[in-house]
Amino acid sequence: MENLEIKENNIEKKNRTLMNKVLVFGFIVLMLIASFWLGVQRGKKDVLENSPKDLPLGQTTVLNKNGEMNNLDFSLFWRVWDILKSKYVDSDKLDAQKIFYGSIKGMLQATGDPYTSFFDPEENKKFNEDITGSFEGIGAEIGIRGGVLTIIAPLEGTPAEKAGLRPGDKIIKIGEKNTTEITIDEAVDMLHGKKGTEIKIEIYREGEKDTKEISIIRDVINVKSVNFEDKGNDVAYIKISRFGESTFSEFGQALKNIKEKKSKILILDLRNNPGGYLETSVEIGSKMLPKGSVVVIEEDKGGKREELKAIGGDELSQIKTIVLINEGSASASEILAGSLRENRENVTLVGKKSYGKGSVQELVSLSQGTAMKVTVAKWLTPKGNQINEKGISPDVEVELTNDDYDNNRDPQLDKALEIANQ
Repeated sequence: MENLEIKENNIEKKNRTLMNKVLVFGFIVLMLIASFWLGVQRGKKDVLENSPKDLPLGQTTVLNKNGEMNNLDFSLFWRVWDILKSKYVDSDKLDAQKIFYGSIKGMLQATGDPYTSFFDPEENKKFNEDITGSFEGIGAEIGIRGGVLTIIAPLEGTPAEKAGLRPGDKIIKIGEKNTTEITIDEAVDMLHGKKGTEIKIEIYREGEKDTKEISIIRDVINVKSVNFEDKGNDVAYIKISRFGESTFSEFGQALKNIKEKKSKILILDLRNNPGGYLETSVEIGSKMLPKGSVVVIEEDKGGKREELKAIGGDELSQIKTIVLINEGSASASEILAGSLRENRENVTLVGKKSYGKGSVQELVSLSQGTAMKVTVAKWLTPKGNQINEKGISPDVEVELTNDDYDNNRDPQLDKALEIANQ
């Protein structure tokens, strides 16, 4: 999943909502599309007549560096389009839809902001699967260990577990494809697939002489974003893997477990959490901070700042808390970690410096199953600290090496448990 921060539409105490923004933005987009279409027709006619003119995008103008306002001429775009179509050696193999989507992606990439981007229909589908935690596949976490594609863990109740896959199984082939020839992202794509379809994988298991082929029928996989463990000695452990649609309700169940166990210390694991919904980080922060505490400060393009505060329901602010972060902790996870440290004295951050993503995006649904993310604001910690490209440094730095990973050691969690029991 890509690092991002999506602003949703029902944060309390805010008069403007995401839906309002989407509706306004959608109206503008429709107007631009209408104007753009008129420009397209005029532009193509001008190209054919070989007498290019200025082709304004409706009333849209661009501001040049010298301060003069000029109409934006689209005839160049269509000239390139027609030359590509008429002169490119393999023009019969070109996919016009891909070229069209590619031009939109290029427009957004030209902003220089890696978080303002366009999703074609397939990318949009995968993005929504990532953020909701629901997809179709075999249900196994995979990774690279010792240079080999490996099953990290089959998820409980999934086809992978039912088929007998175990942690540590080495994946030799997926279908007829040798895994030494593919990336981990390609492997994930191959394991994903429509419910009811079959995938065969060849594995090698430690202690066995031969490899074995396992046939798995894909199904709908729903991945929890919050996991709870009782670590003993009154220590509760909560792992949040992303801030998705169901994360807050899952966090509520973890709180019930804490109450039942009468836990007095909490380890909150935000490692490798790429972020998600801004609203969710504020809601969870509200359960861990006194009401009215600033969770995050949002700064718009005009420099205006707005404080998003804990909305009540605090249950954990009096509990000693150790927060685990690393280089994969970004966006909403950084917001939560920063707000806990700057609002409470009984919080310790352990691990490595976080990623450093301090911007907020809106997700805008477009036609043809496409969507775009657009950066609308920057965020600051409650004390006004900017973390974009800086990250949040832990109070106690602990390395987790490749050797630790390969041998199932977790010195960062070990340190957190040590601090919890002090």
